[in-house]
Formats: sequence, C-alpha cells, structure tokens
Amino acid sequence: MSARGSAAFARAREDIATARRRDPASRSRLEVLLSYSGLHAVWGYRLAHRLWMRGLRLPARLVSQYVRFLTGVEIHPGASIGRRFFIDHGMGVVIGETAEIGDDVMLYHGVTLGGRSTAREKRHPTLGNDVTVGAGAVLLGPLVIGAHSVVGAQAVVVNDAPPYSVITGIPAVARPRAHSAEPTAEAFYTDPAIYI
Repeated sequence: MSARGSAAFARAREDIATARRRDPASRSRLEVLLSYSGLHAVWGYRLAHRLWMRGLRLPARLVSQYVRFLTGVEIHPGASIGRRFFIDHGMGVVIGETAEIGDDVMLYHGVTLGGRSTAREKRHPTLGNDVTVGAGAVLLGPLVIGAHSVVGAQAVVVNDAPPYSVITGIPAVARPRAHSAEPTAEAFYTDPAIYI
C-alpha cells in the first residue's frame, strides 16, 4: 500500500473511532462504517476538497453535490476541516466555502455555518478545536468561536466568542463555562445553561 493510501486508511480508522467515542448509540465499527451518513459526508468532502485544492473546481462541486444528495449534508469543497470531525445525525448540515473547522469538532443535525455577505472574502465562521454545536444552531458571518466552546441548540450566533464559552439564545450570548480536560457530549446535555 502506498504512503498516501496508508494515511487515508489511518484517517478513516480514526474517523470511525471518533464516531464510536462520540455516539453512545453506536454498536460496532462495521455499523459506523456502513450506516453513518455524517461520516460518509466527511469522506466525500475530503475527496471534493482534494479536487478543489488541485484547481478542479467543477468536479469538486459535482462531488460535493452528489454527496449532499446521498447524505443530506452539504459541505463546500473549499471549506477547511480538521481531524476527528464528527457530524451526528447529519441531515440538514450546511458548511460554507470559507468556513474553517478545527480538530475534534462535533456538529449535530441542522447546523448552518453560513455567510452574511456575497463578497469574495472570508465570510463564514471559524470554529476552534473541540467545539460542539447543537442541533439547529445557525452561525453567520466570519465570526470566531474559541476552542472548547459549546453552542446551544437553535442558537443564532453572529458574534465572536472566546474559548471555553457556552453560547445560547437568539441572538446568542456567550458566557464562560467551566474548564475541563475534555468537554464531552454528556456535558452538552447536562449543562442547563446550554438550553437557556
């Protein structure tokens, strides 16, 4: 196996392990491999992104739209996404062209990382490492969400938030959250401030 093939295989294994760790409903690696649309969307994005970076813009967009048709997740091939990215449930997720997503980020269904401008510039959100975004949240514009933050379900975020924030409401307000070594999905569900 070539070095590139070996690296891709290692990344796929890492993605499956991430899904197993993040989703308590997963039963096996095989189940994740065959049935997790969010994982399939990320893999399709990686192929489209590779084409995009090589200047093959039309093929990249065609791949991304086909993946959208199959999974219900639309990730623009120009977006920048880190490692161990996990989309739980997936349906309705939209990630714009200039979005930047760090490592260990988790999005739930219905999340939009959208723009507020038609200018050809940075116009989509940046999410730091270890950010969790709740179902139906909308993040608009070139804002920055600091590492280890949690965006509550249905929040409408239009401003930056520092690291270790809980971001809730319409429009969303950022409040500090307790620091921890590794924020978990369980904390996301048990912190009552997230639902305010």
